[in-house]
Amino acid sequence: MTKNTYLTQTQLAERWQVAERTLERWRSEGIGPVYMKMMGRVRYRLSDITGFEEDSLRGSTSQRASARSDRE
Repeated sequence: MTKNTYLTQTQLAERWQVAERTLERWRSEGIGPVYMKMMGRVRYRLSDITGFEEDSLRGSTSQRASARSDRE
């Protein structure tokens, strides 16, 4: 069984150097990594965060620059 690492909203806000309110707005607008909400608490899987970060890489304003080896 694989053990997942989860980050809180506060931890992700610190990692990305954005306000927690920004993450709240992004969730309501469907922006950002997927998240889970259990008993009123928001958690982000680290694997989803790193995947989102990799998908967000750009080589220029018009190109994506993926760091994933499974992409062209």
